[in-house]
Amino acid sequence: MIHSLFLINSSGDIFLEKHWKSVVSRSVCDYFFEAQERATEAENVPPVIPTPHHYLLSVYRHKIFFVAVIQTEVPPLFVIEFLHRVVDTFQDYFGVCSEPVIKDNVVVVYEVLEEMLDNGFPLATESNILKELIKPPTILRTVVNTITGSTNVGDQLPTGQLSVVPWRRTGVKYTNNEAYFDVIEEIDAIIDKSGSTITAEIQGVIDACVKLTGMPDLTLSFMNPRLLDDVSFHPCVRFKRWESERILSFIPPDGNFRLLSYHVSAQNLVAIPVYVKHSISFRDSSSLGRFEITVGPKQTMGKTIEGVMVTSQMPKGVLNMSLAPSQGTHTFDPVTKMLSWDVGKINPQKLPSLKGTMSLQAGASKPDENPTINLQFKIQQLAISGLKVNRLDMYGEKYKPFKGIKYMTKAGKFQVRT
Repeated sequence: MIHSLFLINSSGDIFLEKHWKSVVSRSVCDYFFEAQERATEAENVPPVIPTPHHYLLSVYRHKIFFVAVIQTEVPPLFVIEFLHRVVDTFQDYFGVCSEPVIKDNVVVVYEVLEEMLDNGFPLATESNILKELIKPPTILRTVVNTITGSTNVGDQLPTGQLSVVPWRRTGVKYTNNEAYFDVIEEIDAIIDKSGSTITAEIQGVIDACVKLTGMPDLTLSFMNPRLLDDVSFHPCVRFKRWESERILSFIPPDGNFRLLSYHVSAQNLVAIPVYVKHSISFRDSSSLGRFEITVGPKQTMGKTIEGVMVTSQMPKGVLNMSLAPSQGTHTFDPVTKMLSWDVGKINPQKLPSLKGTMSLQAGASKPDENPTINLQFKIQQLAISGLKVNRLDMYGEKYKPFKGIKYMTKAGKFQVRT
């Protein structure tokens, strides 16, 4: 299974390594560095790199490469999913997953990795169980450990480790019993010059924060479950029930967890919530160009679009830009040729626009193609796919919990061609 794990920062330094079976020399990462040089961006490094004696599998998150070294052939997605679980665990333990934080908590990191894999095979990957095995670091615990020389390792085996529901510990007690669910959808789209959709798809997740006493059994049903395509569940979900009735039935882990992730790829089901009107022109003989864009809402069910950010990589021939935004602030970097416009909220009565001129290189030919516009935005209380939770019921416990559902749509890779 997994022999070693190397953590590499964006400047190419290995700042942490962990070996489970035999020690694999750092020189194996040279194959990874070669692939990194060939890829223009960090996201473009191939996730699987074959070498003469090993396979290197990697994920890139929080500006860190997590590289696993494997000597035998294993399903690559199995390893990649495990690496994502490692990142999520670090985030859960330390609040953020970054190089300085990992270096500051290096002892806890090694203890957690030791529990997550046993002789190279995944063992305890559930956050609840790990937190009972290895206590998360606090300032007080760190001070006590430094003085006494003790560690964060727990005294006894977690109660859930040997039960049929290993993701939930027994004897959980809360004064306020509550269950919150966040439906978060990310829309990836490419819009052409005329405003029609070339490609659009939605990646969605349902994140849960469940703090309930005892051993509750929950069922969650949707108004329109047929929308969900390519669904991936947390191990607690009873799959047979979902297949037959399209109802989520599960005994939830304690605390925060991802209940499911899904995909909506049917073009006709993806509503595009914003539109961009643009007029960008370069003249052959003139050293000036016109630039004008307007952003507006579309198919948002009356919800406000907020946190709007527009970025565009201008052609090399553009020396400077003189622009006036109707709202928000804009910056243009003459070195990288990157234009950024922080719009904020969109008011449908007064649409935000950015107008002005571009100074072009004298004598340079007109750029071959117009720049593309990238958008970031958020819409609260709206799932753009139309997914709606119908009801949430609890069985097995007598008390009445507080229940809440929140929806949010945000832009993933949202590109408008001009």
